[in-house]
Order: sequence, then structure tokens, then C-alpha cells
Amino acid sequence: MLKKTSLALGGAALFLAWNGLLLLFLWSRPGPQNPPKNPQNPLGNSKLLPAQLLQLAQDAEAELRLQRDLLLQIQKLSQNRRQKTPKPPQILASTEVEELPVIPVLVLACDRSSVRRCLDKILRYRPSARRFPVIVSQDCGHAETAKVIASYGPAVAHIHQPDLSDVAVPPEHRKFQGYYKISRHYRWALGQVFRTFRYRAAIVVEDDLEVAPDFFEYFQAVLPILQRDPSLWCASAWNDNGKEGLVDVGRAELLYRTDFFPGLGWLLLAELWDELEPKWPAAFWDDWMRQPEQRRGRSCVRPEVSRTMTFGRKGVSHGQFFDQYLKFIKLNDRFVPFTQMDLSYLKKDQYERFFLQQVYSAPEIKLDQLQKETGKDLGAVRLQYRGRDSFKALAKALGLMDDLKSGVPRAGYRGIVSFVCRGRRVFLAPPSDWTGYDPSWS
Repeated sequence: MLKKTSLALGGAALFLAWNGLLLLFLWSRPGPQNPPKNPQNPLGNSKLLPAQLLQLAQDAEAELRLQRDLLLQIQKLSQNRRQKTPKPPQILASTEVEELPVIPVLVLACDRSSVRRCLDKILRYRPSARRFPVIVSQDCGHAETAKVIASYGPAVAHIHQPDLSDVAVPPEHRKFQGYYKISRHYRWALGQVFRTFRYRAAIVVEDDLEVAPDFFEYFQAVLPILQRDPSLWCASAWNDNGKEGLVDVGRAELLYRTDFFPGLGWLLLAELWDELEPKWPAAFWDDWMRQPEQRRGRSCVRPEVSRTMTFGRKGVSHGQFFDQYLKFIKLNDRFVPFTQMDLSYLKKDQYERFFLQQVYSAPEIKLDQLQKETGKDLGAVRLQYRGRDSFKALAKALGLMDDLKSGVPRAGYRGIVSFVCRGRRVFLAPPSDWTGYDPSWS
């Protein structure tokens, strides 16, 4: 803009200067040589005046033509410069910027006032209230817990599961009443998220989970993969074998596919709820999710280092599972910029190409040798099992979770469990001619 103004002012100044010179020229221009004055004729040269005026008019017309041509040249030059000067980039209005997806966090609460610890970390690490609204669904009608949730005001949406009655259960399941209520609560709360609030995806968290600094970054990054790859049906923040000595904390960016449904902080799409809601189970919803009829050959994404940890010993499992495994899970404490990374390697075809090659090109090792050697520099190795009992014995010896659900090991993919032993990457794997899970392995 400054250059355009300078050019216009310069042209105007040149135009005025030229007119000034012309006026000076016309006033100072000498006429044709006069003949000697005739004292008898005081008008002397009056006969020459019309000729002089005509000459002056012709000269002025010629000068004006020159000025007009000059002005046209200045205008043309100005237009050329405007065409050559690139326009500054336009700043997009907020409506033109691509909108990032909204992913609500559904927190399921009951009677633990320690939900404050869960909510404090969620709100602390949440990058955007608009993109990650927090919905706390409370069952049980516990007044103290309700008061804690209400103390967050508009930072969270507090909804209440309306049916607080006991659930009718078979006589042999009376002691499992809590599991029936949990399943009922999940169904109602997920229905609110996807049917009433009409969100297209949601992260599900229970009230005894603490989240990592990059919890939201992780789920924001894996959502597009989940949306594009029909062989994936969830993403989880949890590694079932995520105890500190079994993971590489220096490789917190590592992500895997797993055939085992992990839960404990997981992302699902509305399309999956459309599929699951009509047949949602009365109890034990997480084990139901692990059945072949629900999984249908699909996998979840899970991290090397967990992005959630559980602090709730109190619960329907009476603390047994917590004391044996859950309290030892390592929570990631280093922010990983997942949204800036290429995660296309998680797509099924690409993943199987590089992962299976990595596993079955690793040298086979025996358990006793593995337990003696130490160090990353020794390279990855493969520990092979050939049946259910073989798997369970090796898993137990190495501190892994040894239970199987419809034949699928925790954190396993195509029967392979990746972990770290004494600082070394190990693949607990079936033979390379593996053809599928045996549901009788349970």
C-alpha cells in the first residue's frame, strides 16, 4: 500500500511540475522579432497579435498532448506494478478453518468421592473445553460424591442415572449384583452420549482412573485411524502388561494393535454403539466385549506405556485384581506429540507387514537364557509357546498377565505379546504358522 501511494504522489508531482514549467515557458517565451516601431502608427505590431495567439494555442495543445501521453504512461506503469506485486496471504476467518472433532470424555461415577483426583487431572491436561467436554454420569445416588462433582460447576456436565433400583439377577449371581448395575449404568450413559447429545465419538473413563499428560493428544491422534480402518473398533489408553519393568519407558511413542479389548480409558465411535446397544449384556460387559461374536476379528490400538492408571482399590472386585496387577502399572509422564506423527503404520496391512517380520525374524531364545542375559544392546528375541499351558507357564514366569479370554492373551496381537524383560525386547509368540485363536483357551 505504501508503494502504491508513493507512486501516485510521484506521478502527481511530476504532472504539476510539468505544468509549472509549461506556464513558465509560455510566459517567458519571446515573440517573433518585431519590425522597427513606426511613430506614425502607435499600434505598430497589432497586426501580428492574432498570429502570435494562434501559435501559442498550437504550442499549448502540443504540450497538453505530451502531458496526456506522459500521464497515460504513468498510469500504465502503476497498473503493471500492481499486477506484479503479490497479494498478502489472506487470514482465514474462524469459520473457514478446519474444525477439529469434538470428543467428549464420559466419566462413570458411583460412590467414590475420590472422583476428584480423576477430574482434577482430566481438567488439568485437557487442551480445550470445547473440543473435550467432560460429562460425569453418576449412578448410586451417593450424596458426598454428587457434592464433589457439583463443586466443578460448569467445567463438567453432571448427569444422573435415574434407575437406582436393584437389578433382578439369577440366584447364583446375587453376589454379582454390582456387575449388573455397572452394565446398566454403562448402557444408559453411552445412550445419553450418542443418542441424546448425539456425539460421533467418545472417550470412556471410570472414576478411579488418573490420566497422563498426553492422554488427550493420544486419543486425538488415533481417532482418524479408527475412523478410516474398519479392522479397528477401539483405542485404549491401557497396556495390560504395562508394569514398569515390562515396558520401555524411553519409547513412550510406541503404539500397537491388540486383539484383546483393554478398556480402562477407551475411545469408541457412534457406529460401534449402534452395533452394540441392541445386544448390550446385563452384566460383565467388558468380558462380553472380548467374545468373538462382538470382536468379529477386529483390533484395538494400545500404547507401550499406559496413559491411564487406576488408584481405586475399592470396587466390585474387592481389591484382589488391583493388588496383584493394577497398582503396578506405569503411567506415562512424558508428553508425546502424537498428532504430529505419522500413525499410518497402525493400518492393518502395513502393521502386519512390519510387525510380523520383526517378530519372526528375531532369534528364538529359551526362558532360562532370557532370564540370565541383560540389556537392550542384545537385540529383540522371540520366546515361542505351543499351547495354552505353555503360554500360561511362560507368562507367569515372566510376570505377565497369564489369563486368556476366548483364547486371546492380554495385549496380544495374532497371539503375540510384546514386552520388555531385563531391558530387552521380547516377543512371546506362537509358531509362524499360527492360524487363529482357540476359544477353548480360557
